[in-house]
Amino acid sequence: MTALAELMDYDEVIERYDPVLGLEVHVELNTDTKMFCGCPTTFGGEPNTQVCPTCLGLPGSLPVVNGKGVESAIRIGLALNCEIAGWCRFARKNYFYPDQPKNFQTSQYDEPIAFDGHLDVTLDDGEVVRVEIERAHMEEDTGKSLHMGGATGRIHGADYSLLDYNRAGVPLIEIVTKPIVGTGARAAEVARAYVTTLRALMAALDVSDVRMDQGSLRCDANVSLMAKDATEFGTRTETKNVNSLRSVERAVRYEMSRQGALLAGGGTVKLETRHFQESDGTTSAGRAKETAEDYRYFPEPDLVPVAPSREWVEELRKTLPEDPTERRKRIQREWELSDEELRDLFNAGAVELVASTVDAGAKPSDARGWWVNFLAQEANTREVDLAGLAITPVQVAKVIELVTSGELTNKLAREVVRGVLDGEGEPAEVVEKRGLKVVSDDSALLAAVDEALASQPDIADKIRGGKVQAAGAIVGAVMKATKGQADAKRVRELIIERVGS
Repeated sequence: MTALAELMDYDEVIERYDPVLGLEVHVELNTDTKMFCGCPTTFGGEPNTQVCPTCLGLPGSLPVVNGKGVESAIRIGLALNCEIAGWCRFARKNYFYPDQPKNFQTSQYDEPIAFDGHLDVTLDDGEVVRVEIERAHMEEDTGKSLHMGGATGRIHGADYSLLDYNRAGVPLIEIVTKPIVGTGARAAEVARAYVTTLRALMAALDVSDVRMDQGSLRCDANVSLMAKDATEFGTRTETKNVNSLRSVERAVRYEMSRQGALLAGGGTVKLETRHFQESDGTTSAGRAKETAEDYRYFPEPDLVPVAPSREWVEELRKTLPEDPTERRKRIQREWELSDEELRDLFNAGAVELVASTVDAGAKPSDARGWWVNFLAQEANTREVDLAGLAITPVQVAKVIELVTSGELTNKLAREVVRGVLDGEGEPAEVVEKRGLKVVSDDSALLAAVDEALASQPDIADKIRGGKVQAAGAIVGAVMKATKGQADAKRVRELIIERVGS
């Protein structure tokens, strides 16, 4: 069992050191086929059923570039205010690891398709931080290793490993920041806000489903500390594949505290990859970090260079969504949100979900209420990000429509949503299967009202005596008798009519 690392208080870290961040975000594109072959990219297929000689690296197979993947890469670069290369090419990144059957990854090295950009990030209090983008380059994803028999799911302690190459070859865009300096105590917050903003941008571009829980968007967080009087960056660590917004912030905070304690005690930080532990928010050592020389990059001989014309790039520029900062201002104005409500919406990663729900016909206030309140609670209970819930904005809009029309109460609607989340089908199907429709037949309601009044004659007398608020007890009894499926407002009206007759 690994001993727990010594940690320095976060405030003390900030007093003694300046944090330096570098964030590498991998975005899995939503193309129908892989980057260099025609295999499907559908998530969740049976292991090793979405493979071919090309993505398995078999002798004699040749790659072909996915045109849609290149288009998505250019649009991402433009949205990040990058320069788009007039000519670039792929390279082979050589390493031996079982998740890549070719023993190399087709990527881009010194000639990325997009470079020198920036993304403005708004923090909780409205402060805007500009994050400089070094590059956004095309590459392919790797396969997946499943380590079986151990307690942690990692290779250490496992009895054996299984390999699934369905994901090998899926198109990726890796977005790499320049060193992020000067953030001080807000370093971890900036990291989370950057990934949050980037995820929202990718969703708006419709280039990825950005499901962090499924690995469609994941972050490698590079962290180092430099003494206040230092002129050179400290040695960094790279925490790999952090797959939730909350975890990005936790991983950065933990590494800052761990490195601070290590340096203050006279130790040195190792240049290494680290793994983030969701269970306790710690990181653990992975492997020594490779350098570019270790990967022995060289130009991919089986692929021609990519040379997008200026005309094509400008055509793609016209397809870009609204500028994120301007969109934030418009949303606040049109949805009549306070600064606090807007922050909550962005921090929850709910902006695109609410916007899509509104596009499907719901009122902004209703859509926001469902996503930020009830669905956020469900996401927390199910330990997934909000966007990872198994319900679509269209389905949420349908539930809201059923409530607005009076076919469902809010309580019943929550049961319908839970049914959708549990995979029971569309909202209408869940209503039918669970028998959740509101009882609106007055004759059925009157029977329940009469029974409740008869069982509580003292309450009926109070109502007759002018204490109308006492009707709440009868309403409660009727709601219980109808399993919450009665319209409470209509029940109250019938009680008053009955008692007064």
